[in-house]
This record gives sequence, structure tokens and C-alpha cells, in this order.
Amino acid sequence: MGLLRLLQLVSPGLPVGAYSYSEGLEFLVQVGKIQDEEGLEQWLIQELRYGAARLDAAVMVRSYRSLKLGDFEAVCRWNRWLSATRETEELRSQNWQMGRSLLRLFLDLQPGDMEGQWFGVLKREGCNFAIAFGVVAAEWGIDLRSAVLGYLHSWVTNLVGAGVKLIPLGQTTGQQLILSLNPELERATEEVLNLVDGDLCSCGWGLTLASMSHETQYSRLFRS
Repeated sequence: MGLLRLLQLVSPGLPVGAYSYSEGLEFLVQVGKIQDEEGLEQWLIQELRYGAARLDAAVMVRSYRSLKLGDFEAVCRWNRWLSATRETEELRSQNWQMGRSLLRLFLDLQPGDMEGQWFGVLKREGCNFAIAFGVVAAEWGIDLRSAVLGYLHSWVTNLVGAGVKLIPLGQTTGQQLILSLNPELERATEEVLNLVDGDLCSCGWGLTLASMSHETQYSRLFRS
């Protein structure tokens, strides 16, 4: 059952709106910083090793573990912490929109499973997608390592899909790129699972600048 729930949670068909965001990739392609599959692969590897994707996955782990312990205040605290790390309005809006959509979907699928004051706090303050993902994965009994791997794989798949449209790349090239990133996904998963709180950081100034520029980009396919 856990595997089936994981497949549903990371499915491209999950109606949370991930497909509508490029996380700055659209601007990077426009200005020629990313022009081919090699450039896209290096960008994704850097984000997995040092960037916001790694940080988000690590906070997702804390959301998952906190819910399993029944520490609902910790879930809310980590949500506020993650919101404070968002460096642009675009990135914050994306994560709150996707998080809100995932929580609403979960409540529609399983009414009454997440009630109480703590859930009201998440809805009122704006719930980051990583927090919502961790909460749902814990509620659905998904193995934590599988949840992290699925979270990162879903992120990579979404941005490769954006790259296929923007660069553009062929569909086969996109699938080859996802396959070539499998070792990086495995490595990132193990690192995320073993990160202590004091090592939570992100060196993602390139993403920040790209996101800031995308907010005012004249012509956009992806949501800002």
C-alpha cells in the first residue's frame, strides 16, 4: 500500500500545479545560461548538492518525523522556518500555492484525517509544499527514504519537463537526462536523511537571481 500511495503522491497528474512553474529556468534559457541538456543537467546537479531542492527535502524529513511523533507544533515551526528562507515572492508563492493545494486534496480524499488547531495554523500562515508533502507521506505510511527519493525525483522530473519545452529538448533526451541523474538522486537522498539541523543551508543565489528576473520577464510560458 505504501508504494501505491507514493506513486500517487509523486504522480505528474497530482493536481497541485507543479507543472506550471519553472523555478527560474525560463529566464536562464532566455538569457542563454542554459542552452542544452548538458547545461540543464549541471544546473540540476548543483541544486541537488547545494541548493534549495536539498534544503526543502531536508525540511520535508523534519515535517514527516514531527508528525510521526505527534509534535504538531514542530510541524508549524518548521513551516515558518522554511517560509523565512524563501528569497523571492515568486518562490514563496509557488510553495504556498502547491502546499495549500496538496493539503486541500488530502482533506478531500480523507476527510477528518488532519483536524485541529495546528492544521488551522498551517492554512492561515501558508503551508510550504515540502511541509505538506512530509505530512501526507507520514499520514499515508510511506517509508521515509522512499518519500525523500520520490520528492526529489518528482522535482527533477518537473524541471526536466520544463527544459524539454523551453530549450527545447526531445522527449527521449529528457528521459535520458532523468536516467543519468539517478545516481545524484540516490546520493542526495542519503545526505538529506543524515543532515543535522545545524547543517541546514542552501547556496542558491543563482536560483534567487533567476527567480527575481523571471518575476518581471516580459514573455513567460510558466507561472510567476
